[in-house]
Parts: sequence; C-alpha cells; structure tokens
Amino acid sequence: MTTEFQIDGMTCGNCARHVTHAIQSVPDVRSAAVSLEQRKAVVRWNGSQNVPAVLQAVHNAGYGAKEMAHTAQGRHTNWQWGLWLGITVTAMLMAGEWIGHFGMARWFRWISFVLAGAVQIFSGSQFYRGAWRQIKMAGANMDTLVALGSTTAFAYSAWALISGFGGELYFTEAAAIITFISIGHWIEARVTEKAGNAMKSLLNLAPQTAQIVLHQPDRTHEISVSELRVNDEILLRPGDRVPVDGIAIAGESTMDESALTGEANPAEKKTGQELFAGTVNLTGWLVMRVTATGEETALAHIVAAVQRAQTSRAHIQRLGDRVSAVFVPVVVVIAIATGLWWGFAPASAHAVHRLFAHVLWHVHIPVGPAAGFIIATAVLIVACPCAMGLATPAAIMAAANAAARHGILIRDGIALEKAGAITALVFDKTGTLTSGRPEVASTLEIQLGRFKPQPLAAAIARNSSHPVSRPIANLSIDDIEFDYWREIRGSGIEAIVKNIPGKVRLGSLRWLAENGVDISRAEEFITKWTAAGSTVIGLAAEASPLAFFAVLDTLKPDAANVMKQLRAQNFKIFMVTGDNARTAGGIAAQLGIPAENVAAEAQPVQKADFVKQLQAMGERVAFIGDGINDSPALAQANLGIAVSRASDIARESADFVLLRSEMTGVPEALALARATLKTIKQNLFWAFFYNSIGVPLASLGFVSPILCAAAMGVSDLIVIGNALRLLRRRYLA
Repeated sequence: MTTEFQIDGMTCGNCARHVTHAIQSVPDVRSAAVSLEQRKAVVRWNGSQNVPAVLQAVHNAGYGAKEMAHTAQGRHTNWQWGLWLGITVTAMLMAGEWIGHFGMARWFRWISFVLAGAVQIFSGSQFYRGAWRQIKMAGANMDTLVALGSTTAFAYSAWALISGFGGELYFTEAAAIITFISIGHWIEARVTEKAGNAMKSLLNLAPQTAQIVLHQPDRTHEISVSELRVNDEILLRPGDRVPVDGIAIAGESTMDESALTGEANPAEKKTGQELFAGTVNLTGWLVMRVTATGEETALAHIVAAVQRAQTSRAHIQRLGDRVSAVFVPVVVVIAIATGLWWGFAPASAHAVHRLFAHVLWHVHIPVGPAAGFIIATAVLIVACPCAMGLATPAAIMAAANAAARHGILIRDGIALEKAGAITALVFDKTGTLTSGRPEVASTLEIQLGRFKPQPLAAAIARNSSHPVSRPIANLSIDDIEFDYWREIRGSGIEAIVKNIPGKVRLGSLRWLAENGVDISRAEEFITKWTAAGSTVIGLAAEASPLAFFAVLDTLKPDAANVMKQLRAQNFKIFMVTGDNARTAGGIAAQLGIPAENVAAEAQPVQKADFVKQLQAMGERVAFIGDGINDSPALAQANLGIAVSRASDIARESADFVLLRSEMTGVPEALALARATLKTIKQNLFWAFFYNSIGVPLASLGFVSPILCAAAMGVSDLIVIGNALRLLRRRYLA
C-alpha cells in the first residue's frame, strides 16, 4: 500500500532528506521516497496507514504536508512558473542595467521595483515559507539565509527609491539571488533524479497486469496485479515479465534475472523452482502459482533495502551536521558585524579591502550607507551550508544505486563506512566459495544389514536443511520410520530405527569419532576424497561404521581469481568451515589460502570465536557467509557480507547482501565502499573549503551577492557531480 503526500517548503536536497527522515521515523512506514522536483513524497506502509502521524512528523520537521490525490499537480506547476518568472525578470534587469545603462534612470528604477517585487512574492515565496517555518521551530537553515539576503537587498533599495535617498539600488541583486539559487536547486533536483535511476528501474520492473489462468482449460483472463492473491495461477509467455513471486507448476523456460540480481547468465526454470517479480521469461511457456504479492515480494524487499540505504546516515555525516547546526547563527552574526563595519567604519573597511586587493583582484564595491547592507547580503548568501549537508548523503545515494546495479544490497551508510576500513576477510566455505550444490561423488559401504546404507542415510538426511544433507537425501526415495530423530547443529543427525540397536548417526567424521566410531577402515577412501576437496560424511550404528559418503561441492568458477584480486588489494584472507582439516586444506590449496589461515571443523559459535580472535589481534574483519548458518559470525564481524538468494533478502541481517552467485561481488562491494568513503571525504573537504574561503572574501567585498548566489549553486553541483562519479566507475580490482 502506498500514499502520496504533497510537501511544502522544500528548496534543496537537504530539505528532501530531512522530510525523508521525518517520515521514516513513523513506526508504520516501510519506506519513503521524497521527490524535490515534484514536491511530493510516496510512502509505503508496513500495515495500517497512519497518515496523521506522517503529517505531524513532517510538520515537526519544519515543513508542510497534506495527502494528495493522484491528479494533484498544482504545487509543482507553481514552482516551475516561479522559476521561469525569476529567470525572465533577472535577465531583463541585468540587460537594462549592464547593457542599456539605465540604472540611474528613474523610470527604470520604478520598473525594477515592480519586477523585483514580483520575484520576491512569487519566486521567493518558497524560501520565505521555509524560513518562517524554521523560525516557528526556533531554527534556521538555508532558506533563512536566502530570505535574509534577498530581503535585505530589496528592502534597502525600496526604501532608497521611495524616500528619494538616491544612490545605487540593488533590485537586480535581490531578484538574482532568488533566481540563481532556484536554478541551482532545479539543476540539483534533475541531477539527483539521475542518481536515482536504479531505484526507478527497480520500481518499474514489475508489470501492472497479469494473465490469470481460469478453471476452464486453456483460458486466461488479464487482471490488474493488485488483484492477484496467493495461490492464484498465472500464465507466462515468452517475453513476459513476472508480476509477483511464485513457483513454476508447469512448463520449462529460461529467465533473465539480471535486473534483479545482476546475474548476467539466464537461469533455467523448471517445475518446482522459484520465480521472482520483475524477471523476464525468455524462451518457453510457464504456469506459476503465486506465493507472494505486493510488499512481500523479493523485488519489494530489494526496493525497500535500496531506499533504506539511500536515506541512511553515516557516522562521518555527524561532523557536517554538527557544523551546519551552528553555522547559520554564526553566519548571521558575521553578516551583522560585516554590515556594521562597512556602514559605520567605511574607511577602515576600505583600507583592509585595498590591502588584499593587491594580492587578489580589484573590484567595484558599493559606497555609502548601502555598502553595509549589500556586503552583509553577500555574506549571508555565500555561506549557505547546503553543499556541506549534501556531501555525505549524495555519495551514499549514488553508492546505493551503483551497488543495486551490480546485485549488491547495502544496509546503510554506516555499512559503507565500515567496509572502507576492513583489513581481513574471513570466508565460509560451503555455499560461499563453493557452488552450494553438492553431489555425492562416491560411496564406500562397510556393512550391510536389514537396511541398506544408502536408503538409510537418505531417510535420515531427508528432514535436514543442511547443504550436505540434501545430496545424501537424493540417494533414495525409500521411507523408513524413526522412533527418534534429532539434528545436532554443526555435527550431524542421530536417530533411533527399529531393529537397529542403539543410535544411528549420520554426520562429520570428528563427531562420529567422538562417539566411539572406528573410521580407520575408511582411511584410504577419506584421504583420496578429502584431498579432492570433498566432505566425507559417515553413517554409523553406535560404534559400528556402516558407510561413508564423499560429498563434493565444486568451487565457484571465479573463486580463485577473486582471491587473487583480494590479495592484490592487501587484504588478509582466511577460511573457516565445518569440514575436517583435510577437506579444508584441499580447498584452501586450490584458492591459495595459507594453511595457517584455515579454521576447520568449526561449529557456528566457533566461527564467531575465530572472528573475535582476529579482532583481538587488531584486524577489522569482514565475514562472508550464507547469512543463515553463519549468523553468529556475521554478527560478530565488523562487516557482514551475506551471499544470498533473492528470496532470502527479507530475513538477511548482514551489512551487505550479494544477490549474484559470482564471487566478483565481494571485491566489487569492498572497492565501492572505499570509493564512497573517499568521495565523502572529498565532498566534505570542498564544502568546508568553499565556506571557509567564501565568507572572508564576501566580508571584504570581493564577491557580489549575484556571484555569491551563483557560487552557492555551483558548490552544490560540484558535490553532487563528484558523488555521481560513483555511478560511472567499475569496481573490479
């Protein structure tokens, strides 16, 4: 369920972020997408629609909001008219004053008064409303500075004109301040919109209609996707996009899942396999049964994850926030002091200006009583902290979109920040370094009794979800009754079977040996297959071995190359696995991981302990696992990276989730994080540098209010443009 709100008072990207945070603080809100250009917010709900709470939250943040109908476009249109009015008037005033030299003509002054007044009322209304809301909240922001600066220039000029005081007037500057800043914010909104293209493409993946299968044979009917319910049956023809999540119940085809997972190769789909909303049916006909709709689909979870990352905050952003919180009041004080200095001690101000003019440049500065007003206005405008506030969120938003394009989901900005400081990588083996589709490569039967070893092992393994259990369960379809069955995490399964004395155990060699099972009779078999990287599983009745199974899970094709890339980036690489030491050693040797960096026969808690030991040695550790069995280690690590399927995204708690099967997502994610952290630092440096240079120059009269307004817009674009470079880079080492 979604609700659209019209938002008033937003003038820049920072405003949009403040509104987003305010809306997402409401408990019932799942996600919020705020458009600066369209002046609206689209809210997705978890359950009940708490519209009054959203309205109150936006109001408390200093902005206006109301629920809007789908046809409401008035505010957006008014804003665009105000922008074009400002551009037209400013161009006319500049042409008359700088080209026609009518600045001192009385008729032109009165026309300037009327036209600049229209800009103040219509184009500047958004800034005045925003400033008034901040004043009511006992706060101040960029709107406050723009309103103060433009009003100062206009009010002084109007007083001088009406009173007949004479001298130079600044109606052009008053209009230009509002116009140039509005242009800057309009460009900022358009550029920022481009940064969100990945999100828009995700939102547009799912079609609006579906062909539902009717009870009559070979008949379908087109309905809206919003009308679909769980267990409905849908027909998918070649070229169709999957509208919701489901399971194939008839037919065979290949699916393009690249837009969802970043996986380039088509995925083959047969009866019983999962289908995801937003993917494309390529070759054959399929009938699918709906398993999830609306906000419960994998696509919806991915969209929510990307939106959460885009609007999150990194720790480094607190520096900019703290500076911005005190910056506006300090700038107002500096502007007042500057105005008084130039107004009441002009000789001193001019002397200091001339002193620096020899080093910098010579400019025409205002003279007389107007000098203090105009130079104070320049200080107010040039000091707007918008770029400072955009430095971190612009980079995080671009990084979240770049990651989504590569099938990488990022939890938040803090995760990006942590990833940029990682020194050691710990990989789980099964399903992470390996394909996760193990098969029984060989079987050694030791004893034959009433129950043959393979059907017995298959029956015991059938109810287990462990990756090694599944290929053993496929060895037979025979059913065997148990009086007792229990899975021991990290070890194996024990059961009690009629006519077999004691407990029957299926599990790791270590666990069997701990329970008195003699595995020496299979030594040659174990040595051969563990050297090949297989996991050897034993079946025993009490202390008597019955059979041994070599379960081979092949390495992912790109695993060795990824390890080489990561070593080239100076990461320390470790591997931890529940397999025995010989199997782990065989896999590690193929990947070039030193034997001393391998922890074998590790249960889930021991994996977390291994991570803790590395942290105690001063390492900042990223753990890469499947996100389910490895949850203790993922939680313990400084950074958790889960290699997951799209269907698991709703329950993943890792910092990064890789939706592709390829291992290349690991170096890509880490390279992206480092690039993002570097970009944030660059943006903060330039934002601080701009303000630290701009304020003194404006105070000394070297920059006019018009140039200050233009420079402020340029500073925003520099910060956003630098962030957008993250979208164009490749992140493979």
